[in-house]
Amino acid sequence: GLLAFVLAYRYLPADRRGPKTDRAGFDIVGTLLLALALGAYALAMTIGRGSFGPLNIALLVAAVFGAGFFVLVEARVASPLIRLGAFRNAMLSASLATSALVATVMMVTLVVGPFYLSRALGLDAALVGIVMSVGPLVAALTGVPAGRIADRFGAGRITIIGLIAIAAGCFILSVMPAISGIPGYIAPIAVITSGYALFQTANNAAVMSDIRPDQRGVVSGLLNLSRNLGLITGASAMGAVFAFASEAIDIATARAEAVAAGMRITFAVAAILIVVALAIAVGSRALTARPSLPGVS
Repeated sequence: GLLAFVLAYRYLPADRRGPKTDRAGFDIVGTLLLALALGAYALAMTIGRGSFGPLNIALLVAAVFGAGFFVLVEARVASPLIRLGAFRNAMLSASLATSALVATVMMVTLVVGPFYLSRALGLDAALVGIVMSVGPLVAALTGVPAGRIADRFGAGRITIIGLIAIAAGCFILSVMPAISGIPGYIAPIAVITSGYALFQTANNAAVMSDIRPDQRGVVSGLLNLSRNLGLITGASAMGAVFAFASEAIDIATARAEAVAAGMRITFAVAAILIVVALAIAVGSRALTARPSLPGVS
């Protein structure tokens, strides 16, 4: 963290600001409402030790009401934290939705992977860690080439290709038998994570290139928010799908065959989610590319 601070201070260009004409204050009420809504949602998705009880339901209801009040406040204040009109941009709304869905699926690899590797394939903890490190390593090594590819062939096109790769990897895992062993798990995970690197880079580039400079900070925050909401949802909802599909009271002691079946079903659901994200991405591209009717802006 200290090294990152020093490098940023040394190499990032200084902000150049013109004279400040807008004296509207910071949206304190909106910020508090958003924080409370997000906190309630995070707690609703993570507490309960595997059971979704009355407290989880109450927190989820609180999150919904908090989000509703946040929208009402943002529509009325002079200087809103998030300008709701920005969501009329089809590209932005589609990118946020696809980012959340993709993050939900990527969390599956982190939640389901350790159980499958240890229970179904019988690996010890050290080997599980080594195999699990392949995905993040592939994503890290693919990041910079993904940026160059997106610059050359277009961010929108590479976004679609990245989603297709993630869907293909999930589909392969949903039909992969346990006898394929470690290589049968690593290969599709490499496809998923490389596709994720392509999607993430291209999706962010497509959004940020279409946003006014004074809105880039807010939109960057929204992209991070959608990704984190997807990670929270993936850890809980997709973890529940895995536990349910494994038909085990305690997943840590489930039979190898049950864990393998649960893994395949969970990645089948993940593939469906990516197909939905792909449909949203393709639909938004078609909508933004469609010419306007004469006299209609």
